[in-house]
Amino acid sequence: MIDPQRYPRLSRISVPADLRRFEESELRAIADELRAYLIESVGRSGGHFGAGLGVIELTVALHWLYDTPEDRIVWDVGHQCYPHKILTGRRDVIHTVKQKGGVAPFPKREESEYDTFGVGHSSTSISAALGMAIAATRAGSERRVVAVIGDGAMTAGMAYEALNHAGGMEPEPNLLVILNDNRMSISENVGGLTKMLGRLSGSRTLNAIREGGKKLLGDKHGAPARFVKRWEEHWKGMFVPSTLFEEMGFHYTGPIDGHDIHALVSTLKTLQTLKGPQLLHIITTKGKGYELAEEDQIGYHAVSPFDPAQGMVPKPGAKKPTYTDVFSDWLCDMAAADPRLLGITPAMREGSGLVRFSQEYPDRYFDVAIAEQHAVTLAAGMACEGAKPVVAIYSTFLQRAYDQLVHDVAIQHLDVLFAIDRGGVVGPDGATHAGNLDLSYLRCVPGMVVMAPADENECRQMLTTGFRHEGPAAVRYPRGTGPGVAVQPTLDTLPIGKAEVRRRGSRIALLAFGALVPAAEQVGAELGLTVVNMRFVKPLDHALIVELAKTHQGLVTLEDNVVMGGAGSGVSELLACENLVLPMLHLGLPDAFQHHASREELLAEAGLDVAGIRAAVLARWPELAPAAAPRSAAG
Repeated sequence: MIDPQRYPRLSRISVPADLRRFEESELRAIADELRAYLIESVGRSGGHFGAGLGVIELTVALHWLYDTPEDRIVWDVGHQCYPHKILTGRRDVIHTVKQKGGVAPFPKREESEYDTFGVGHSSTSISAALGMAIAATRAGSERRVVAVIGDGAMTAGMAYEALNHAGGMEPEPNLLVILNDNRMSISENVGGLTKMLGRLSGSRTLNAIREGGKKLLGDKHGAPARFVKRWEEHWKGMFVPSTLFEEMGFHYTGPIDGHDIHALVSTLKTLQTLKGPQLLHIITTKGKGYELAEEDQIGYHAVSPFDPAQGMVPKPGAKKPTYTDVFSDWLCDMAAADPRLLGITPAMREGSGLVRFSQEYPDRYFDVAIAEQHAVTLAAGMACEGAKPVVAIYSTFLQRAYDQLVHDVAIQHLDVLFAIDRGGVVGPDGATHAGNLDLSYLRCVPGMVVMAPADENECRQMLTTGFRHEGPAAVRYPRGTGPGVAVQPTLDTLPIGKAEVRRRGSRIALLAFGALVPAAEQVGAELGLTVVNMRFVKPLDHALIVELAKTHQGLVTLEDNVVMGGAGSGVSELLACENLVLPMLHLGLPDAFQHHASREELLAEAGLDVAGIRAAVLARWPELAPAAAPRSAAG
């Protein structure tokens, strides 16, 4: 429970209606308490950190001015929503964030009526808010709708699709878009838009003159106002090189200091009186109010539990390499061996393991910002000219570029390697970040080679295999560490479409894909079964599967992917084509979106840990159960 001595105002705020009972003069103190409470809470639980600290004042101002939840606030890049959750009924449980049964790390409609739109991917807020505004108007409602977009989300094309639509509508929708400009996504923002916004930040003179002119000119539809509006668009070029937002139909206000709560409140009050699409540009600092996070905005984007008095302290001892580390080392080694290699990431340099590559090969490194579709078609264009692009991307984010993967890469059979991190169960970030679908959506694409490594060294071998293959290929690996197999420094390949028999047993064969191979080996050893590391989801090892089907009583497929359309479905399809019929058991993830919990908890929940696999196999073939030891006469 919150300490009322340390947080005398925040302890009296359970929901925004409580906040609105305070006078405006107290909002600064409330923001200070909220910031201190967020630092304390995330220090205790871990979670997304810097982005929330940057929107403290904005969150307080919005919930104080707007009649939430009747008025709609739509958060983009949902990791900035922790302060919002604290003010909307989850203050005393915010320390459970990301834990099984605890608070979700992103806005989630099922969790609270104040979470108006679920989000995990970026750049969705303007589209969703516009849809809400249109629906409200059609229903005769006067509710206000606000989209808060930030942390690099304005670099994605979807944001501009929504701006283009909203700005060109007749009648004009009543919509406020707040651009929370902190110059960051997870890494530093990149691209021309970032430079443009930086120039806009210096245009305070322009805004002051314009606002004064409005008062003098009166009716915006009058002849003098229309003339001055046209003149302003040309004259504005003296201050800023671009009028992008206003040319798209939005009235632009700003930039203003996003940490000056009274300036925020004053500006928002004015904007509440205006009709039509509005865009408010605020300047904030990611990590604001916690010096270590301000100084290291990348490192404090998301944190493990830590002592705020000390900051994050590296854990002693040797660190076990993650699959991301394996990819990082491979990328640099292969770049040294082949000058055609180019590395691409959609704003995930740190998460996807491209930091070292960006430093050692800066002229071959391309961060395209939060633009997954562009990343894939950029790679296709590079491949057309003989380059060998590697797209490093999270499984969940590749979903956003599926059309480009099919139309721009696969149909043209271009040489692009997809290094897919966070495949399968991811865990604490919940359904929006899960990679549970990729084997299904990749294996149906003609010409794709799809691989899933069982261990760290095999991951390196598969990356080399995919890179040297002529055509599109994907290596899909999980978050975190593997079984601990030593990684060899050589750049060896694997024969495409060939599986590896890890154990020869009898009766039943376990056909395991990727991360589930170690668990399958343990169950196979206990029950005396054949165990196969399948390695390739596409193409499958046709000859081996046919042989196993003819020499075993049944087959079990295991995958860290949804069962529907997954690797196991491919095995069944192959056997059907060969007119081979035998008992099959497909083990994989359920036909449901999994909630947030640890990866281990979610695998166990799906029956994909050792105990769950053993139980499922024995339920189907109870005769496999080891005979109980005979009891002694004395027993």
